[in-house]
Parts: sequence; C-alpha cells; structure tokens
Amino acid sequence: MREYSFTEARQHFAAILEEAKKEGVVCIKKRDGEAFFIKPATSKKSPLDIKGVNLGLSASDIVEAIREGRERNDS
Repeated sequence: MREYSFTEARQHFAAILEEAKKEGVVCIKKRDGEAFFIKPATSKKSPLDIKGVNLGLSASDIVEAIREGRERNDS
C-alpha cells in the first residue's frame, strides 16, 4: 500500500483514485499524523444480474419446450 501526503493527494487526486482501484487501497497522511484510507466501493449489484441472450425463440416456442419437458417427466 502506497502512502501519500495530503498535499500530494490533493495535487494528484485522479491518479490516486486510479491507483486505489488497481491496488485496492491507498493511504493519505496529514501533517499531524492522522491517516485516511481510500479504497474502491464494492459493487451493489447481484452476481446473478447478467445480460440476457437472444436465442430467437418466441414465447410459444418456450411454452412448447416446457410442456414437452413436463410430459417426458410425467411418463
């Protein structure tokens, strides 16, 4: 983890944010010794939230496939 003075952080804020994104955390220290850590926020979206895939099937095609599957399981 890299440490920056408050003055350095103020002058190069965008670059420090990028470094925090790559490295995980960056420390900024004030003259009085007080330290602050900058780290990227965790994503709030679900891992199940994925982009859909267009299979070119109509609603009736999907319903028919489900019916066929249920008929096979009932036999």
